[in-house]
Amino acid sequence: MPAALPTLLFAALFLVALLPVLITPIPAMVDYPNHLARMFILARDGTPAAHPFYQVAWAVHPNLAVDLIVPQLARIVGVEPATRLFLLAAQILTVTGACAIEFAVKRRLQVSGFVALMALYSIPFAWGFLNFQFALGLALWGIAGSIVLQDRAWTARAAVHTVFVAMLFGAHLFALGIYGFVLGVHELWRAWSRSSPMRDIASRFLALALPALIAFGFMATNGGSVERDAMLWAPEWKIVLLFTTLNGYCLPLAFAGTGIFLGIVYLLAKRGALHAMQSGLWHAIGLTFLFVIFPVRFLFDTSFVDLRITVAALLIVPAFVVVSPPSRTWARLAGALIVAVTLLNIGSALAVSATYKREYQALIDSLGQVKKGARILAGHSGDGTDPPIHDLADYPIYHAVTLAVAYADAFVPTLFTGVGKQPIVVKPAHRHLAAPDGGIIATRLLRKIAQGMPVEGAPPYARAWTKEFDYLYVVGRPVPNPLPDVLTPLAAASRFTLYRIEKPAKAD
Repeated sequence: MPAALPTLLFAALFLVALLPVLITPIPAMVDYPNHLARMFILARDGTPAAHPFYQVAWAVHPNLAVDLIVPQLARIVGVEPATRLFLLAAQILTVTGACAIEFAVKRRLQVSGFVALMALYSIPFAWGFLNFQFALGLALWGIAGSIVLQDRAWTARAAVHTVFVAMLFGAHLFALGIYGFVLGVHELWRAWSRSSPMRDIASRFLALALPALIAFGFMATNGGSVERDAMLWAPEWKIVLLFTTLNGYCLPLAFAGTGIFLGIVYLLAKRGALHAMQSGLWHAIGLTFLFVIFPVRFLFDTSFVDLRITVAALLIVPAFVVVSPPSRTWARLAGALIVAVTLLNIGSALAVSATYKREYQALIDSLGQVKKGARILAGHSGDGTDPPIHDLADYPIYHAVTLAVAYADAFVPTLFTGVGKQPIVVKPAHRHLAAPDGGIIATRLLRKIAQGMPVEGAPPYARAWTKEFDYLYVVGRPVPNPLPDVLTPLAAASRFTLYRIEKPAKAD
């Protein structure tokens, strides 16, 4: 029976870890409402209920996992359940994929599943990067499959690899990059450890690269494109970012959890209790190098790149490490600490989910005060810092206003409509009101604009907001009405207030 305890514990933790998604109709993840609104547009495309402000514009480009899968599933179960099922599938793929790599390397399960559960509500996942999480889960399974087939005939390896490249290219480009990098490092290790001839090395790397080259060539020759924003560098924040990764809802828990995990790793390594298998050390060095050199935002407008690399490392490297605790006491203590960090992460996710279950429903109910087909602006009661470092629990409200796109046929400028990232564009008549980066604006800036004061760097969509928009949602902590002469309050909850924008009376 004791031998079965780790398996039973893992199964119980896995089920508990899914609860924040299972118990809430709209999970409390900052990008999730935005994705959900887009799914409603896609599901209604080509029907009499097609959206009045947005249109579908498919193209051959990556990052489309949720857009390709959810609308099809929605025909069977509805849009909200289909989007939540997609998220659950992404979580399950992530955890089982990490386990699959470990089993492929060690032929047994030891630590990968527990580390994956600890990271399940890390920043990229807790913030609702749905395509990335789903694609990373696929990538983990692809890595496991490649390791299993590494000594098989090239035809079998090429067939499986091509399938995963095709799926990952359509799902998320950065996950494809991680998949390719890990396989490339593994092949380098194999070539070095076996002193392989250059001809064999070249042929194996060509087999790795060819499917991706074909996919990019197909995209380039069929009108596909990806929006390329300027890269953002913040090297001075690398260590801080490393310690903020593990929890996307509470920075103190993130710092504590990361510190405990790194402390366990250090103490076990110091006592010779960690042993790298196969290409494990190479992956640890390679992914650390990527974390150090990559910017916060990279090509193709992929944000928080370094945090995504950290999470990928947590899901991949433990599979190549055998843990041999110096004593049973050490094993129990280390295991108990990892489980404690995991439960604290899940607990914070559950607490935030319970709050936003009420908050999101209150916002949807408030849309009864809004005319169908209205233009709705989102503002922030504070400074609109993205993300709100002072309290990450406020972050899930940032894109909640985009639910009006789904439930009130409204136009909201912060809906994700990035060229090359989403297959949704604003119809020409309102394209000038779209927010290019999806960020919300501080109400103090809106007040200055309404009062005719100059605001340096004001986004174009907000320069005449009192005339262009019909309603304003102020999200964040409650504050007094910023413009009593212009804004009439209609509804409120603990993290938002809905105002009607009063238009000047027309002269006779």
